Amino acid sequence: MSEQATQSALPVRAFPWRAAMPWLVAAGSYLLLLTLSARLLGDPDIYWHVTVGRWIVEHGAFPHVDPFSAMFAGTPWIAKEWLSQLILAAAHHVAGWNGIAVLTAASVAAALGLLAWALLEKLDPIAALGFVLVAIVLAAPHIVARPHALALPVMVLWTAGLVRALDARGAPSLWLLPLMTLWANLHGGFTFGLLLVGACALEAILVADRADRKAAAWRWIRFGMLAAMAACITPYGAESILITQRILGLGQALTLIAEWQPQDFSRFGPFEACLLGAIGLVLYRGLTLPPVRILVVLGLLHMALAHVRNAELLALVAPLFVAKPLGEQLWPGRRDEEAQALRSVVAGVAAVILIATGLMATQTMAPSRQVTPAAAVAALKREKAGPGAERLRLWRLPDPCRRRALYRRPI
Repeated sequence: MSEQATQSALPVRAFPWRAAMPWLVAAGSYLLLLTLSARLLGDPDIYWHVTVGRWIVEHGAFPHVDPFSAMFAGTPWIAKEWLSQLILAAAHHVAGWNGIAVLTAASVAAALGLLAWALLEKLDPIAALGFVLVAIVLAAPHIVARPHALALPVMVLWTAGLVRALDARGAPSLWLLPLMTLWANLHGGFTFGLLLVGACALEAILVADRADRKAAAWRWIRFGMLAAMAACITPYGAESILITQRILGLGQALTLIAEWQPQDFSRFGPFEACLLGAIGLVLYRGLTLPPVRILVVLGLLHMALAHVRNAELLALVAPLFVAKPLGEQLWPGRRDEEAQALRSVVAGVAAVILIATGLMATQTMAPSRQVTPAAAVAALKREKAGPGAERLRLWRLPDPCRRRALYRRPI
């Protein structure tokens, strides 16, 4: 046999897309977000979170009353996101605003990479990539340097763990419990994770065989109780759970804050495009979901429609619940098993990330002057709203002032 024939007979290794995609998604997202670093620092709350983190370090304690607000100083208040605030303050101390931008970009990129990894267990790589791209589009307006960005990877891991147990008709891994404790100290959105346990428990009971329903119910109820206990491992105990209800209880006052406003369909935008595309796909292919997962998706859709900030929940959580049914209906038997070593891919991704981070260090980043505390104070002075003012005209103040005034009301 000739040398050419021998070479042609050798097996050709396909590129390990299924194994490499999460790394490539994370690296690509990281590079994209670094190019938009000014956008990451465009939210005025970053000053607040860095200041709270510094206060905790300087005083060696956790605040129980408001030490900052001019209008509600001394009223009961907790730093429910204390761990994120410490991390943000540390990043600012080490590398200034550049450090915060890099930290935020890395955290969001990790969440997207984890989403791709979880979806690839059940979906074709192209379909998984499509979900990730939609997630980027929907979450983009709320990708800013704030505690919720640091909690996104934890949220994806938590949800993926619950859905994996649900699909396997087993109990959630106890290794998820430390994730809940971490989430509870990073961001107040952990209460949403507790609600997901209830939804998964309901489906687990309904789909279980009649003889196994009591056992399934006990497995999930036990896990739910342990998750609630894990969520209370914070400097404030159960108060971290109750504060979410108090914020949502502000009602119509929340609409004064841009991110708590409903979706605007007066103009065609990315959210409407993704929503119509999803409806079209369902109508065209006749896709079906189990009843409880329909309720979960509809609940997430309602939250995203009611408040702009919740679009990221729809983008990152809903795909995990629909992945298995979609994979079974659209791409049955199209699972390509690729387990090749990824050393070269990982090394290349790491090199790109290090180079991009190094280039980022050569630039000087800072939030826009329009969102600085000085700008907010100037707006307050223009409205003549000094300490203790009773007639604060919230609708005429910039968004950061409205947030601080609303969130600092007595609890």
